[in-house]
Amino acid sequence: FFLLVCSSGPQQDQNKMASITSAHLSTLFGDTIVTKTGSVPVQEALGGKTIGIYFSAHWCGPCRGFTPQLAQYYKDIKAKHPSFEIVFASSDRDDASFQEYYSEMPWLALPYADRARKDALSKKFKVQGIPTFVLIDENGNTITTDGRKAISSDPTGVDFPWKPPTLEEALGDEFIKNDGTVVTRASLAGKKLALYFSAHWCGPCRGFTPELVKMYNSMKASGRDDFEFIFCSSDRDENAFKEYHSEMPWLALPFANRKGKDALSARFKVQGIPTLVTIDENGFTIATDARGRAGGDPEGKEFPWAPKPVNDLSNGPGQINEIPSLCLMMEKCPASKQSEYEAMLLPLAESVFAAKATPDADPSMLFFTAKTDGGIGSQLRTMTNMGTCEADKPQLVLLDLGAGGKYYTFPSSDVTKESIANFVSFYQAGSLEAQQMSR
Repeated sequence: FFLLVCSSGPQQDQNKMASITSAHLSTLFGDTIVTKTGSVPVQEALGGKTIGIYFSAHWCGPCRGFTPQLAQYYKDIKAKHPSFEIVFASSDRDDASFQEYYSEMPWLALPYADRARKDALSKKFKVQGIPTFVLIDENGNTITTDGRKAISSDPTGVDFPWKPPTLEEALGDEFIKNDGTVVTRASLAGKKLALYFSAHWCGPCRGFTPELVKMYNSMKASGRDDFEFIFCSSDRDENAFKEYHSEMPWLALPFANRKGKDALSARFKVQGIPTLVTIDENGFTIATDARGRAGGDPEGKEFPWAPKPVNDLSNGPGQINEIPSLCLMMEKCPASKQSEYEAMLLPLAESVFAAKATPDADPSMLFFTAKTDGGIGSQLRTMTNMGTCEADKPQLVLLDLGAGGKYYTFPSSDVTKESIANFVSFYQAGSLEAQQMSR
């Protein structure tokens, strides 16, 4: 027999890419998009373009203040970059308000009636409030979810479309030891990295740094040489940076590399300090919230603190604000029963983590346990009206905070492996009634 191998030519490859891009645009925006003269096919309006998605509403004061600025920016940028377009994703309360507000805008809009797609966009880009301006490239890859900041820092569009630097570009080629010695990035080849975002003026940082120093020294003393820590400073001047870095036995990003530090903060969505991010030897992100797990691992034996399929809320909330999260609340159950119930949750959690597209992709759902009273678990009980925990009675709640603070309660009185799987299936099918978190 013969094995016939056919290779596609350049034109076929281009057609395939165009098809993929077209399908992706339809997934994001539907088949048609609203213009000032009516609806047009989404591929015709947006194909091959850098796209800004403007989440806004007429009832929102800050939106009404930002919209005229964005309109002027849009006109200026379009003059220089014709392959730029903006799509308005409305949070208005009715179609009349949408129409009135859209009349002030010179760009395109998602059809107001397509509420499901607007909600899906908000969820995809983890929109927490409005106005929000997201920028994606011609292939649908996210450039930035903070376009407002990009516009304010680059009002003339010199750096448009603000494509973020790669990890290597942000880190740069040189790092410094606490004695001022310079080392190159080549010395870090094959090593896992922990990026430590911190500052001397930050009280929690000063409390955490000595513990991290002890751990780092313990890890080095054990003979390990497959890792390095890098201090990414938020200090206000170089003298404060040098003073603080002198307490650390690891490397630091040069203080002068402010652009690189800011790019790293943006890349890993650093919202506060201290923050600890771990990266594998190939540049894939392992954890953006490693501080909690590191704090419970004084000898660094579990470095690089990869997220586990099931994590306890006592180690921090992780990305619970952004990713749907199933929480098993069992504070009053005996330890033996807690292990038993967690084992029921584990197979589903492992299957979700195994389905990630890439090692550093977000899972479609997070899984947590609450085993002790207080802290985040108690806050969740209050905000979801679950009441106090009863002895020997576990409870399940599914949080979808990125969808406007929604949560779902467990429809069964028995927690079993099968009922947990059914709960998630019902949620994914849209069969559960959402409730609103209280504040």
